[in-house]
Amino acid sequence: MSTESLNAPGTTFAEGHAAVLSAAARSSVEHEDRLKASTDRSGFVAASLPEGVVFAQDAGEVAEVLRRATAHRVPVVPRGAGTGLAGASSARQGEIVLDVSGMNQILRIDPEEQLAVVQPGVLNAELNAAAGQYGLFYAPDPASTAICSIGGNIATNAGGMRCAKYGVTREAVLALRVILADGRELRTGRETIKGVSGYDLNALMIGSEGTLGIVVEATLRLRPLPVQTATVAAFFPNVEQAARAASAVVAARIQPSMMELMDGQTLEAVDAALGTDYRSRGASFLLVQTDGHGAFLEQDVVMDAVSPFGICERAVDDEQAAALVTARREAIPSLEKLGRVSIGDVGVPRGKLADVVSGLEAIAERTGVRIFTIAHASDGNLHPMIVMDPEESVTEGPPKVALGEMFHLAKSLGGTLTGEHGIGLLKRDWLQEELGDVSLEVMHTIRQALDPLGILNPGKAI
Repeated sequence: MSTESLNAPGTTFAEGHAAVLSAAARSSVEHEDRLKASTDRSGFVAASLPEGVVFAQDAGEVAEVLRRATAHRVPVVPRGAGTGLAGASSARQGEIVLDVSGMNQILRIDPEEQLAVVQPGVLNAELNAAAGQYGLFYAPDPASTAICSIGGNIATNAGGMRCAKYGVTREAVLALRVILADGRELRTGRETIKGVSGYDLNALMIGSEGTLGIVVEATLRLRPLPVQTATVAAFFPNVEQAARAASAVVAARIQPSMMELMDGQTLEAVDAALGTDYRSRGASFLLVQTDGHGAFLEQDVVMDAVSPFGICERAVDDEQAAALVTARREAIPSLEKLGRVSIGDVGVPRGKLADVVSGLEAIAERTGVRIFTIAHASDGNLHPMIVMDPEESVTEGPPKVALGEMFHLAKSLGGTLTGEHGIGLLKRDWLQEELGDVSLEVMHTIRQALDPLGILNPGKAI
């Protein structure tokens, strides 16, 4: 559908966009703001720029923007911190960006009920810092915790390094305030831990990538900080051995709070960026943490499971443990120093980790594309990262071929196209193959019911 055909009868292209841009106290049509809003951290480069950006400061402004967008048939792309990895918040010509990053207040923390009420622009790390003052933490833990926002986490159902034990974002969201496409406010969920009244509209909104409504407030479940944490670092002669060690930990039937894998070339990039020497200790790395009252008992089990595959050691103190976690968190920023990065997000059964890492090496060899691999090994979610020259595009040529082969590899092993980053623009080509016609038809029906004009994040997700 062309942008012109969306315009309301009797309204010009320019008039409709001007009406939406004037719905909030602050907006911009400056080239720099439009350029920034045209992309995210996915490696996707838009062919054109959006018409402008609205910087909403409260729920009332979000509602007014959407009311006017509906009245004038103007497509709206919601955006938070802009750290997405699938192109879901990227905007193009004819579209207006609705930026909610300025809605960044922690409205309430209830230490007795162990919950927080926040606006969508609150950064993940900021929430954890505030919760920590009460001996609590917010469990979803993307590696980008310092720069990613809660609204974006909700939009993609983000996971992160602690999700195998504590669950992904969906398990941590109790209730939402959502502004629908026509400006109406929808409240989903409740502040109680349990509740089954009606359909689970809360879960429906989480992971919908801004295509069903825009979150303006979230009530989040917090958890008590672990009384103790134990850390194991292990190094291996190759990444396949690291993957086998991770599968052995899973088979030992303990539940690490964190189990992260990095291949050798990623270690080299981290060493170059941080001045460390991890690569000299092995060609792959596995970081395992256990927590709670039995943390050190479980650490013994981890050591027994991992030792047959490589050299492992216990972190001697909190400082060393924090340094190891920092090395993992800095993997993507370190690779971004080498070129443009597009981050894959396939998931496979946990016992298939060795098979998938071998397959990724074969894909790199066939396509000539540089693929660096990190993984949330405890839940089988891998991030094969394509590093390209700055002028290369991930939407064509060998990088696009490599992305497709990654999906087909994961699918052949019983896996999925995306574990936590969403579909956005980059992965729609393979969605039908995974979901099938009936599932897609049901999803399109739901989307049309909530947004019959198709103004919310058009062309994304499904």
